[in-house]
Amino acid sequence: MWTSWTLDPLQLAPIAVLAIAYATRARTLRRRGQPVPAWRIGLFALGIALLFVAVASPIAAIGEEELFSFHMAQHLLIGDLAPLCLLAGLTGPLLRPVLALPGVMRLRVCANPLVAFPVWTANLVLWHVPFLYEAAVTNSGVHALEHVAFFSAGIVLWLPVLETLPAPEWFETGWKLAYIVGVRLVATLIGNVFVWSGSVFYDVYGEGGYLGLSPEGDQSLAGSLMMLEGSLVTVVAIAWLFLRMAQEGEIRQALLERGDDPRAVRRAVRYRRWPTTRDP
Repeated sequence: MWTSWTLDPLQLAPIAVLAIAYATRARTLRRRGQPVPAWRIGLFALGIALLFVAVASPIAAIGEEELFSFHMAQHLLIGDLAPLCLLAGLTGPLLRPVLALPGVMRLRVCANPLVAFPVWTANLVLWHVPFLYEAAVTNSGVHALEHVAFFSAGIVLWLPVLETLPAPEWFETGWKLAYIVGVRLVATLIGNVFVWSGSVFYDVYGEGGYLGLSPEGDQSLAGSLMMLEGSLVTVVAIAWLFLRMAQEGEIRQALLERGDDPRAVRRAVRYRRWPTTRDP
């Protein structure tokens, strides 16, 4: 099982379409003299690679048949790390053809943290309810729906932070910090339930024994993975946001000292458009 890769066309085709569409648009922009920064291309490629590993590598097979901890690792890739990398790899010019489609801008509501946070939380909680979780493990259709839900919720989760679509004007960097902390508190709470519950939640993993892990140990490992991954992502996100806050503070002070209108300065700093700010 450790050497088995599941090359299911139905799972790999959407990933391939996503990668091809990105590469095609990036090539078009490069020819027009608007190249996508290499670091963004690298992050998007990493997101594609994470999705591929999640659905095709032995992690998927072991998670679906043997260990809850491996299934948790798969969900962390699909529902958190891959969406984060994919969104970080996008730019306005890359998305322009998509944003021009009818109705797409209505999705801007998903970039509102007051929508994104409860949607992500509800998705995370509901899919870990034993009835739904075990249905996903035993039924391929429900399992596919679960993966789509985790990926979609992951996109919604990170939209307000990365602002691939514009978030509300009030959602400044300080609020983003609070949002990240809130998200990780929820994940930590659920992770602790798995670590310290003392009882096995999912009968489908009740036999245990794979890799020498008991069902209780497997469940505890799953909760630990959930908290560890969340902690690492949170540290990186908070460090980035603190650096962003420091930069914004310096720019805000410089623009105010230059005599710019405070309202114009606030909007310029909020949307990081200070090079074009002028006195009204």
